[in-house]
Amino acid sequence: MNKETEQRIKEIFQQQKSFFKTNKTKDIEFRKAQLRKFREVFSGHTNELCEALDIDLGKSRKEAEYVEIQIVLSELDYLLENVDEWAKPIPVESKPHPTGAEVVSTITHEPYGVNYIIGPFNYPVQLTFSPLIGALIAGNTAIIKPSENTPHVAKVLEDIVKESFEESYVAVVQGAIEENTLLLSLPFDYIFFTGSPNVGKIVMKAAAEQLIPLTLELGGKSPTIVHHDADLDKAVARISYGKWINCGQTCVAPDYIYIHESVKDAFVEKFKAYLKTTYPDGSLGKIGKIVNQNQIKHLAGYLESAPEKVIYGGSYNPETRHFEATLMDHVNWNDKVMQQEIFGPILPIMTYTDIDETLEEINSRPKPLALYVFAESQAFADDILSRTTSGDAEINSAIIHVGSHYLPFGGVGTSGMGKYHGKYSFENFSHTRSVLQVK
Repeated sequence: MNKETEQRIKEIFQQQKSFFKTNKTKDIEFRKAQLRKFREVFSGHTNELCEALDIDLGKSRKEAEYVEIQIVLSELDYLLENVDEWAKPIPVESKPHPTGAEVVSTITHEPYGVNYIIGPFNYPVQLTFSPLIGALIAGNTAIIKPSENTPHVAKVLEDIVKESFEESYVAVVQGAIEENTLLLSLPFDYIFFTGSPNVGKIVMKAAAEQLIPLTLELGGKSPTIVHHDADLDKAVARISYGKWINCGQTCVAPDYIYIHESVKDAFVEKFKAYLKTTYPDGSLGKIGKIVNQNQIKHLAGYLESAPEKVIYGGSYNPETRHFEATLMDHVNWNDKVMQQEIFGPILPIMTYTDIDETLEEINSRPKPLALYVFAESQAFADDILSRTTSGDAEINSAIIHVGSHYLPFGGVGTSGMGKYHGKYSFENFSHTRSVLQVK
């Protein structure tokens, strides 16, 4: 990074510090007006976003519009509709004053100030702009650094921001490690990071040195438990959707399956049949692209370490960055594929007979971002949830919860900290201030 770029980044930061001090962002009408303009510009770039998402990640137009663009628009509309109510001071009970004077207690929400939002590569539109609109609806300013691994999308995101906002309010900084390191050295008022746990540790360390509050949206090995009474056809279809979308590069994707041994063979056959039907000419190239060739090699290493365990798929093309939907069977915790989050279209299958032993295995490992249970028995599903911990969970479904602005989304432990979406975004990007007045 040259001196000119370094100076430019510092200037943008200072401009935003100065703009925030004007208190303009504390005006609710200002926030709504700015976000309405953003909505218009963002919608007008649908074609460019879809084209860029196809180039960088091989996303179809249907997938790009549904999981990237419409989720942002839906949440934005919900924020605009409800911010007036959320922003009102909340009256609460008061303890008696020692002198007997009247006491009035309220809770208010105020913006932190200048926010730094670090976007990921896997859902570069949704997971960059969803935090942004949350930060803005709460009254903050923001500097965004899109992922350098999806450069075509990053360029369109920058164009949208430049058309929507003044740089002193919202700005995009392109770059990689050097730029991120510089930005993390600046005294931001809040940091929002989406990415891997390893990079999350770096971000959190930098924030800790300046006591900057932050949200970390990370990941982990999200388990899927399929009970013997589950509807196997529904389980296969819904797990497939959650696993293969975006070529498996989803932080809440089912990472591995524990299926009851009594129905394992039937489940596997149904899964193979489903894949053959869904991708009649083979799934290579039909589920998107892996982000880069290094990740292709990384994923291939899982297969090369245990080729006898690959029971479906396994083909890949480093040049085109395509990777086939792949099933692995007879997997155990010693296998290479079970040592970390896969983040690709490989689905390991393990069996269980004793659910107590299975939960002990799951609970002995880092807390996952999501947990999925497929069972007709509500008692069984409730028991699993009561004896496990995860960022979020679903019963008889997978990854759908991420798209709901009515539910808080986020991790726990090594899978992250902080929750956002909908009202929870407003609260996440706001400092909760207690105000006590004596009359």
